[in-house]
Amino acid sequence: MLAGGCSLVGRTAEDENCVATIERMIAATIAQELGVDIAKVEATIRLLDEGNTVPFIARYRKEITGGLDDTQLRTLEGRLQYLRELEDRKKTILAAIEEQGALTDDLRALIAECDSKARLEDLYLPFKKRRKTKADKAREAGIGEALQEIVDKPDEDPEEIAQRYQTEGYEDVKAVLDGARAIVASDLSMNADLVGELRDELASNATAVVGVVEGKETEGAKYRDYFEFNQKVQDMPSHRVLAILRGEKEGILRLDLDGGDDAVYEAIAFEHAGYPHSAWLDNAVHRAWKTKLEVSAALDVRMRMSEKAEKDALAIFAVNLRDVLLAAPAGQKSVLGLDPGYRNGVKCATVDATGKVLNTTIVYPHQPQNQWNKALMELASIAAEHHVELLAIGNGTASRETEKLAREVADMIGKAGGKKPVPVVVSESGASVYSASDLAAKEFPDMDVSLRGAVSIARRLQDPLAELVKIDPKSIGVGQYQHDVNQTELAKTLDAVVEDAVNSVGVDLNSASAPLLNRVAGITPTLAKNIVSYRDEKGTFAARTDLLDVPRLGSKTFEQCAGFLRIRGGQNPLDGSAVHPEAYPVVEKIAIRSGVGVEELIGNTRILHKLNPADFATDTFGEPTIRDILSELDKPGRDPRPDFHTATFKEGVEKVSDLTPGMILEGTVTNVAAFGAFVDVGVHQDGLVHVSAMSHSFVSDPHDVVKNGDIVKVKVLDVDVLRNRISLTLRLDDEPGDEQSKDKKPRSGASSRGGDGHRDSAHGRRDRGGNSSRGNRNGSGRGRGRGGNNGGGSMADALRRAGFGK
Repeated sequence: MLAGGCSLVGRTAEDENCVATIERMIAATIAQELGVDIAKVEATIRLLDEGNTVPFIARYRKEITGGLDDTQLRTLEGRLQYLRELEDRKKTILAAIEEQGALTDDLRALIAECDSKARLEDLYLPFKKRRKTKADKAREAGIGEALQEIVDKPDEDPEEIAQRYQTEGYEDVKAVLDGARAIVASDLSMNADLVGELRDELASNATAVVGVVEGKETEGAKYRDYFEFNQKVQDMPSHRVLAILRGEKEGILRLDLDGGDDAVYEAIAFEHAGYPHSAWLDNAVHRAWKTKLEVSAALDVRMRMSEKAEKDALAIFAVNLRDVLLAAPAGQKSVLGLDPGYRNGVKCATVDATGKVLNTTIVYPHQPQNQWNKALMELASIAAEHHVELLAIGNGTASRETEKLAREVADMIGKAGGKKPVPVVVSESGASVYSASDLAAKEFPDMDVSLRGAVSIARRLQDPLAELVKIDPKSIGVGQYQHDVNQTELAKTLDAVVEDAVNSVGVDLNSASAPLLNRVAGITPTLAKNIVSYRDEKGTFAARTDLLDVPRLGSKTFEQCAGFLRIRGGQNPLDGSAVHPEAYPVVEKIAIRSGVGVEELIGNTRILHKLNPADFATDTFGEPTIRDILSELDKPGRDPRPDFHTATFKEGVEKVSDLTPGMILEGTVTNVAAFGAFVDVGVHQDGLVHVSAMSHSFVSDPHDVVKNGDIVKVKVLDVDVLRNRISLTLRLDDEPGDEQSKDKKPRSGASSRGGDGHRDSAHGRRDRGGNSSRGNRNGSGRGRGRGGNNGGGSMADALRRAGFGK
């Protein structure tokens, strides 16, 4: 419970105690949610308020936070903002209600207890300024007294009561009773407790009933699996919700919510209103439910559906982006990047081990020019001249044909006695976006836009992270529903992932681009440019402390960024490690006690493994930090990313029609969703490994089995050439056509339309499970008398309490 009436703004001496109380309660709420000690949460909040970044706190303030990782810290940061906004909104609402003279102690207490913005707005709804309603006019005319008499005398004829309240504007019985019904609907819709309970009840019972808009069957063929579909809202996975909402937005699908028996909800309304039962009151409450309460509750359920789906999708996008950014780098090797194309040719760019562009050209090996031999000779000559070690082929149009060309180039060099370069297929997502960006124009002002993409493809093989930070995270292609979620939240989520990924790897201060430096903790775009300008003017940085000479880079920024920046071969060997400059005295102390110099200590596993972290812990640097220091000294500047490996696509398999069930292939995981993983097996169309085909044991999260960039072996289960779909399995002992084998138990709520076999055709992915049997539908798309919706104990109790069924 938070203290109503206190503010988190305008912190003066007078409200200092109030603010402190609110802050403690916010910290207590977050601590309970995260399952951590409140003192650690309070200390972490202070760090955030002091301007410390999440990567810095996660890495260098473990004693203070209790070891919270970057994901937990991001959650804490988000909840802190939400709860503070909630408290400020409470203050605004309390002031508005008090100004109306309507603020009671009970209402103040209810507002103070609010733990969500939705509940707070429900309480405020009766006091919001709005246009005069039918209910307001009826009250002004005294019809409220008529309603009260109808409630007090349920056995008396309402029409006889209404005759006594006829007045101007309500000259007949019908008008009076219509006014009374309007007041009933208004009173019920303004009852925050009732509205909240109805929303929760509908959310727990509702079934999404989806159909096709008449006449849109052909236009919306990709949504045909939803032309006759229903499933309980609570059981719907995020990708399905987003697909349905997209289809509805495009005018193809119609989505209705079936909450079951109306009597359940009307019983709840009676309970809150305290009405006795009579034919007239029963009818008035029924109308209130149908005209107001059901509409608002359904809108809330739809909003909950969307918000949950977006939250789940964002979480998946975040994991996928992190895996893409932290994919294995090929390292400092010369690369020839090939951006495939047919009519416009294959754009080629050669870069040296540092990423410097050495050569660009365009060859036309494919239709309509068909200059295969000419392209082969030219590329072989370039590769031999520049000692190319890797051939990076974009995975877009003409990728497999271009990969075949690259293999012939490699073979030609090998036969001539040279070292064969290795062809590698690379995701080209975002390459075209980068090519046309202002950043690319500044980096390559004299290079044709079409060739910049080839440079990006080559460089992202050398170091995915360093190259991909130049691209808007939304353009990297880590999810199928990025345009269907809140774009502000998407950008915020993905930016946080990029920041955490960059800081987990570390950045070479003397070679990093401005976009990469901008992702380092504490460094703004302006400071990133200043660092590059300083480096261009003064030469390479010899020490981390030289950063303090960069214009506008002060001590606080230095504290945040220094530990994540590396200087290879600098004045201080520790500058090439993740040890923070503030901890250098600790390293010197460790070296002295070990009887060696700092330089000798670095990488000296024999000495370091004998040391006890507790022997060097102080009030400032506790055991967690000392352990990190010793680990870093053992392997200074270590890259947390995996070793570089490549997938080998099967010869002769270049298109979907080349696949046959039972074929075992090697491929690369390109995307991981809640329902499975997509794998590129080299046929221009990713195949899907459903979550049920990932392991012989139950898999709750596909990310537990694979991640983006993994090289995997899969077996082809099914091929649908017409619909361009490929079903794969990681269980190589599975037999084609055996997708309903005994160890693939139907998931909860499996439908009578084939159990686990629903296909989400809207986005070419297989999605088995979770469909409920389709109920009868009337013209509005709602079902009636559906078993299971009124048999639950809580609903039956509600009916009995309200007097139904007696």
